[in-house]
Amino acid sequence: MATVAINPNQDAIVAEIHIAAPPERVFQAITDPRQLLQWWGQKGMYRCTRFETDVRVNGKWLSEGIGETGETFQVTGEYLEVNPPNTVAYTWIASWTGALTTTVRWQLEAKNGGTLAKVEHTGFAGNAEAAKNHAEGWRRVLAWMGAFVEKGATIDTRQ
Repeated sequence: MATVAINPNQDAIVAEIHIAAPPERVFQAITDPRQLLQWWGQKGMYRCTRFETDVRVNGKWLSEGIGETGETFQVTGEYLEVNPPNTVAYTWIASWTGALTTTVRWQLEAKNGGTLAKVEHTGFAGNAEAAKNHAEGWRRVLAWMGAFVEKGATIDTRQ
């Protein structure tokens, strides 16, 4: 199960989950567009319809999808740090937050026969509501990713 906290000044979210798989496998799940399409989303909530990744410093990434009521969304960014299989960081610009640009940093550490996956999402100063919404989002995303890596559960097979 994922743990998620928002720091006191509501600028940063820190989320963690332990995955029973090596960091190399987790890194693939969070950077390979074919895998991302299989697990990032949920029936009755939203589904990603397109992922593009150029996993290198200054490389761009893009996610597009559709929500439960038919609204479309897009999240884009640029890779800031890429150190497989331990670290990947990128900017995050979501269509539903306007001009807000934040930063997501994944740290993957081999621990207890698996991987401690830690996500730090920063840049929410002055936007407590966006921090709260993204914190709930990361709780779901980490659980989805964990179920995919550990059990092969996809959007279509996950309960």
